[in-house]
Amino acid sequence: MSGTRTKFKYNCWDFLFTCVGLPLFLLDVVLDVLAAVSFYKERAYVYLGVLVLFLVGSSLLTQAYSWLWYSYDEFKRNTKVEKLPSPRQLKLLHVFQLGIYFRHAGVLEMATQSFYKKIPDPENGASTHLGSTADEQEPDSESIAVSLNHDLSMLRIIETFSESAPQLTLMLTIFLQSGHLDLVTVLKAVGSASAIAFTVTTYHRSLRSFLPDKEKQQITSSVIYFIWNLVLISSRLTALALFASVLPCFIFAHFICSWLVLFFFAWQSKTDFMESPCGEWLYRATVGLIWYFDWFNVAEGKTRYRTALYHGYILTDICILCAVWCWKMSTDPPDFVIEPMHALITAACVVAVYVLGLILKLIYYKFFHPNLDKDELNGVTTEQQPVDEVDFRMMRSTTEVSAHYNKRMRKLAKNFYS
Repeated sequence: MSGTRTKFKYNCWDFLFTCVGLPLFLLDVVLDVLAAVSFYKERAYVYLGVLVLFLVGSSLLTQAYSWLWYSYDEFKRNTKVEKLPSPRQLKLLHVFQLGIYFRHAGVLEMATQSFYKKIPDPENGASTHLGSTADEQEPDSESIAVSLNHDLSMLRIIETFSESAPQLTLMLTIFLQSGHLDLVTVLKAVGSASAIAFTVTTYHRSLRSFLPDKEKQQITSSVIYFIWNLVLISSRLTALALFASVLPCFIFAHFICSWLVLFFFAWQSKTDFMESPCGEWLYRATVGLIWYFDWFNVAEGKTRYRTALYHGYILTDICILCAVWCWKMSTDPPDFVIEPMHALITAACVVAVYVLGLILKLIYYKFFHPNLDKDELNGVTTEQQPVDEVDFRMMRSTTEVSAHYNKRMRKLAKNFYS
């Protein structure tokens, strides 16, 4: 395999997700504006201020990462859309919070080009790019689309845990304070939590593109991955909302204290994701934010003990948050009345759901996660492995992967599968 290049595969499902990605991103912006207008009309200025804080902070964070990655790549851009603005104009676009839209458009351009090349030729029945001697001189649109999509998947993770997760917590808090919880409200909450878990799952699928035989890996692993993330995230956000509904001011103190602890552990993990010292500190701060809601692997090597420590910390925190909520509901109940036993059952269910998520996560890592040892990571063994126990030799050196591989996401893939 040495000395050869392996192209990334961009299948029809990837193309479909890319096509709906930009419209959904724009729809999310519209819904955020409508939510802000709704708070303003209801004169809920505190909620409006918190929502605007989430939106502006998340946008600034994602645009900062997008700009830094362009600068790390020395403004090398592989799509016509991204090449339209000069580096100075691109900087202005990021200042005005528009830079990420060019990334979306660039991925859509290369994905469409890649998909068009796979359309069979009516005359000979072969795809339009097969058999062409000039194809080797043409840009590898399939690999470029995958590489650009890697950056987008990471930006979506950052946006999800800096905006969507806090926004869902705010929405749950408002519902809990009002005491009106109907079926539509529950469905909205479940839908929002599912969107967060789906973003995490698409990030997981993007990492798998670094592994050979991506198309042979069963979709079952991604389904299990989605379910346990949905369960864990739902439990965590519900616990935070319960606490915020009775002690709204203290939730900010809780976040700051927790974030400082998590940021310290991110620093101790000696991450090396970014290519500048300032960028790396920003990344560690972002990891602390993500860890406040969900686990995110940032260091290479066995992470069993780190993961167990993290989930132990979060589970203890959830228990404390739910206990405080039960105590406040009994000593200082709101306008609506909840029986102490019902409050206790609710808190116990939140904790039990998190434990269920941990069990599902163990099942995933036991039966569906690629089992790789150090020798396999270094490419020492060439023994054939089962379908979902994937050989990691593809990540050993840059000469074995496509020329358009994403070096940042390659690091994260090493962390995830090592």
